[in-house]
Amino acid sequence: MSRIAILKTTTSKLNTIDFENIPLGRAFTDHMFICDYTDGQWQDPRVEPLEMIPTHPAAMALHYGQAIFEGMKSTLSRKRIPLLFRPYENASRLNASARRMGMPEFPEELFVEGLKALVDVEQAWIPPAEGSALYLRPFMYADEPFIGMRAATSFKFITIASPAGPFFSKPIKLWAEHSYIRAANGGTGEAKAAGNYAAAIRPTEIAKSKGYDQVLWLDAHEHTYIQEVGTMNIFFKIKGQFITPSLDGSVLHGITRKSVIEILKHKGYTVTERPIKIDEIIEASSDGTLEEAFGTGTAVGIAYIQEIGLGEENIHVSDTYPVAEAVNQMLSTIKTGGQDPFKWMVAVTTKELA
Repeated sequence: MSRIAILKTTTSKLNTIDFENIPLGRAFTDHMFICDYTDGQWQDPRVEPLEMIPTHPAAMALHYGQAIFEGMKSTLSRKRIPLLFRPYENASRLNASARRMGMPEFPEELFVEGLKALVDVEQAWIPPAEGSALYLRPFMYADEPFIGMRAATSFKFITIASPAGPFFSKPIKLWAEHSYIRAANGGTGEAKAAGNYAAAIRPTEIAKSKGYDQVLWLDAHEHTYIQEVGTMNIFFKIKGQFITPSLDGSVLHGITRKSVIEILKHKGYTVTERPIKIDEIIEASSDGTLEEAFGTGTAVGIAYIQEIGLGEENIHVSDTYPVAEAVNQMLSTIKTGGQDPFKWMVAVTTKELA
């Protein structure tokens, strides 16, 4: 087990946070986990006070985009023990992204050890309210100062933390995008690469200007097949069965997606992963067989989908979400230390870090 040095701050910002009114994505805890890749290996893992990171103007991430990240949450059990949800899945996905982006893989055990060390230090920052959590953002970027098109030779891996409340408090509306694309086969759609999200900003702003909450991405070639939503994977319930787009190389391998599939099957539902045409959803809405739709993701959890905008047409989905609500409740129970038939949760304890 790697030895993680811990240097605690002498002045905490915790007393400045109102857990009843958490500013989304703007409040950060006192510390960060950091590790450096130099001379062909990861070294000097440490938890230290959160501060600005000196960056050379020629840092390769700024010019060539070698930057990836993960998103995950820590919650409190009923006994106030900090918990992590399937952290090894995030470690594995980070390394899949690293391979696609020509970056060094990060040791999975150290990934989880670093999370535990950081959360152990910051556990007072975990919001206690239902639906709230400590959002964790592990990320890696190329910090080598070099202007030239090749893989970098030095990187930083950092995890920061931010208290977060519920993401969507009401059912959402999606805008099916026909001009812009998120990803194409052979691209970086499967990777959680920073550039994927940069390319989504403009279309998302357009969707919001039309009164929608998120973009529903369609395929790059025909604009016919559904891929995913801006910050989520997507599920539809038609005639009592669930369908979700298959992982075809352009869809992110969502960990919440994977978990929801397992929960639905555990509850006895049929779940099929396959290509889904937007016309199929239009038809199901029209004939009354479209029963529910929801998005899944770390930040949003389960987001109930009420409507999909398609040009001048609106696809009404549903005003009730009985199965999605049951899945959401089961996820919440698992994440707060309740019955966990899948053994997904990993406890953070000081003893494990010694």
